[in-house]
Amino acid sequence: MATALAPKSDAQWMIYGANGYTGRLCAIEAVRRGMRPVLAGRNGDALAMLGKQLKLETRIFSLDDPRVVADNLGGVAVMLHCAGPFSATSVPMLSACEHGHCHYLDITGEIDVFEYVHQRDAHWKRANIAVIPGVGFDVVPSDCLAAMLKRALPDATHLTLAFRSKRGKMSPGTAKTMVEGLPRGGRIRRDGRIVEIPSGSLTRKIPFGSTEEPAVAIPWGDVSTAYYSTGIPNIEVYLGVRKKQMRQMRWAARMRPILSLGFVQNYLKNSIERKVKGPNEKERAADETVLWGEARNAAGQSVALRMHTPEGYTLTVDASLTIVKRILIEGIAPGALTPSMAFGPDFVTTLHGVNVTKA
Repeated sequence: MATALAPKSDAQWMIYGANGYTGRLCAIEAVRRGMRPVLAGRNGDALAMLGKQLKLETRIFSLDDPRVVADNLGGVAVMLHCAGPFSATSVPMLSACEHGHCHYLDITGEIDVFEYVHQRDAHWKRANIAVIPGVGFDVVPSDCLAAMLKRALPDATHLTLAFRSKRGKMSPGTAKTMVEGLPRGGRIRRDGRIVEIPSGSLTRKIPFGSTEEPAVAIPWGDVSTAYYSTGIPNIEVYLGVRKKQMRQMRWAARMRPILSLGFVQNYLKNSIERKVKGPNEKERAADETVLWGEARNAAGQSVALRMHTPEGYTLTVDASLTIVKRILIEGIAPGALTPSMAFGPDFVTTLHGVNVTKA
């Protein structure tokens, strides 16, 4: 297969949205690792301060004008896109990356973005760029877990994935993305097709540890990506929740018509902007995530695995920067890829603090 970028560890790369919660974490850690990204985004004052602090080049631009975006991608080989909601920002950035022959990575967890990318695989191959959405906690650990399960049970027809964290505190961007998704409810994959279900309507017990815990199906990115990684046609993803959270999700299902109204969406997003700050360093260090997955075949055989990872934003930073460095050093083939398609099912085990065991 053709390699779109020959190995070149000194090639220029960019973090767009570097002044946001996750983008800033990536920028700081990149410098600690000896990497020198170009920092970019819309907020000139915040970027200027961060660039001065980290002694990095900055480029200030919005995504409104495709020509301006393309001009600012000049000389950039790899884009790490951290500015959501990606429902609004992914397409203009993808277009600029296509015209600039720049590989595209992002940290989305949005099903519609994954579907947009993977349905255009041939397009990205013709453009000779690799496009890998979801290089953070969405969806690196769960995608690799799905691929491991497929490897263990090649004729699997059903895949169940689940995760829970101790605290699960969100950044402003993640919270806004969740607000956008409230009117749509839950989503699962049945017989190869993504279908909508009422929020909070599909529940089960998950053995995250020595005992089973309640969990509810959510519209997680793997409903899309695991299908491309494994070919398994029936996929459900669950989140470990408390009873109060489950009641809130069912309330949201009843309120879908109201939650879809523009002024309600704006009110909720503005409230998030004022109140949500994301976990601090101490909170991130104290948190962890447990993932569980099971694959079943038509004969009723099954395999199950359990994975422990650091807190979600910590893993996002590690995974995304590790992927950037691998592309710069090793090169990568063009096309729409999931993390496990690009780097193999065991990629996640190369990240700090990740371990996988039989469940």
